[in-house]
Amino acid sequence: MATSATPNGAEPIGTCSSSGSFTGKVVHIKIASAYGTAIFYGDFVKLVTAGTIEKDTGTTSLTSIGIFMGCKYTDPSTSQMTFNQTWPASTAASDAAGYVLIDPDVLFRMQGDATIAQTGLGANFAVVQTAGSTTIGRSKNACDADTVATTNTLPIRIVDFYDGPSSSVGDTYTDGIFRFNAGHQLTNTTGI
Repeated sequence: MATSATPNGAEPIGTCSSSGSFTGKVVHIKIASAYGTAIFYGDFVKLVTAGTIEKDTGTTSLTSIGIFMGCKYTDPSTSQMTFNQTWPASTAASDAAGYVLIDPDVLFRMQGDATIAQTGLGANFAVVQTAGSTTIGRSKNACDADTVATTNTLPIRIVDFYDGPSSSVGDTYTDGIFRFNAGHQLTNTTGI
């Protein structure tokens, strides 16, 4: 049973697209040198008009291009190419790029910040945004379980429950399988 709050952001597990895999749907998108917000593996990111990515901090709405999977940059203190699952805030690196899963049909595992009942299946939810873990480099974002609704502008939808030895439907902190519901930049016809 998931009786402890252990959110890990959006953890990709599959896709609804006909390919059946999100392999090949991860692209490199620049991060502005000295961008001042840390980005963690599993955070939602958005493309901004400068042609770079930033952390998407939305809760009841998102304008995401996808899920952050890590980054590369030349470390200014060692002058070495560095691969990291976390973007360290304010790192001065002109070659910084994020690895972003851009599939709008991606399925991702995410923990609720409270119980999600079986009746929540197919509902839409907001996102709880919190600071990531610098210890393990993972997002700490979660599904806002109290926002269960049919509201079509909420950013994520639960399509299944993660049922296993450590999680089942109705747990104190229910783990679900979600997909983007609204606000993915690749499905927005007006562009950024």
